[in-house]
Amino acid sequence: MNIRMALLTSAAAFAAASTPVFAADAIVAAEPEPVEYVRVCDAYGTGYFYIPGTETCLKVSGYLRFEVYAGPDEKGTSDWNARTRAHVQFTAKSDTEYGPLTGLIVIRNNGDNPETTSILDSAYIDIAGFRAGLFYSWWDDGLSGETDDIGSKVTLHNSIRYQYEAENFYAGISVDELEDGYYSAGERPNNVGVAIGIGGKSGAFGYQITAGYDTANEEGAVRAMGTVAIGPGTLGLAAIYSSAPNSYYQTAEWVVAGEYAIKATDKLKITPGFQYYGNYGIVAGDFDDDNDAWKVGLTVDYQIADNIYAKATVNYLDPDQSDDVTTGFFRLQRAF
Repeated sequence: MNIRMALLTSAAAFAAASTPVFAADAIVAAEPEPVEYVRVCDAYGTGYFYIPGTETCLKVSGYLRFEVYAGPDEKGTSDWNARTRAHVQFTAKSDTEYGPLTGLIVIRNNGDNPETTSILDSAYIDIAGFRAGLFYSWWDDGLSGETDDIGSKVTLHNSIRYQYEAENFYAGISVDELEDGYYSAGERPNNVGVAIGIGGKSGAFGYQITAGYDTANEEGAVRAMGTVAIGPGTLGLAAIYSSAPNSYYQTAEWVVAGEYAIKATDKLKITPGFQYYGNYGIVAGDFDDDNDAWKVGLTVDYQIADNIYAKATVNYLDPDQSDDVTTGFFRLQRAF
């Protein structure tokens, strides 16, 4: 190799060594967002979880129900009718300086071929004993069987209520919008009612006293119920007096009812029931004092497995001034 070739080779090697090599820009991965898993909230009982990013606890519950009803002209001219119901409840709770703050929403869909209807079944805010919204009144309560007829025809109202609660006692007062309630001829349907409820337990005995005054009809009703554990079951008794037809009670002027819920096995409950109506029905805007009625029935509840049960009932009603009638239903329900 001559001197010239050696110089050229050295220069090329030096240039190669001194020339930088540029690679593609490196990809820098972003820091991963922290994943917040759903946490169980056990402050308010089972089934609650924290809504991610909040201190509010949420519970989703409900049931699916299939029923077959039987009776004269149950639907149109048919003596039977089947329907299905989907019921979903959302309950949100959080702590405040006034105690737990509760918000509840219930959506219900009733499927009755060919009609399917969805309704807002309840929706209310509850804090420190005060409740405001759409919810069921104390007049929705009843005995455990399916024979008694001791509640209002419409028990779901837009209401404002205060209820004091202790361990085995409660007492409250509510102001109810009676928009769908009873109203006599010449009255407007959108009236107001005031109701009170008192109840509690003492050992094997439970009780409830409910009263309501319908301001538009200027009439009211009062109901007393009691239950006591006797032998293999629970005896339940109830009585009602209504001054005249009103939104809180309009079936009869006075009523007595009884049942005995027999716990036959851990899964089987059998409940015979009886009810007597004095001055049953409405004639010319008042109770029919020439008509009494009595009713007997039997209800059977069976727990098939966890969260699924069956119910069947048959009832016989015999009024003085009209034909007797036998009705009943079978129900299959899955709760979640």
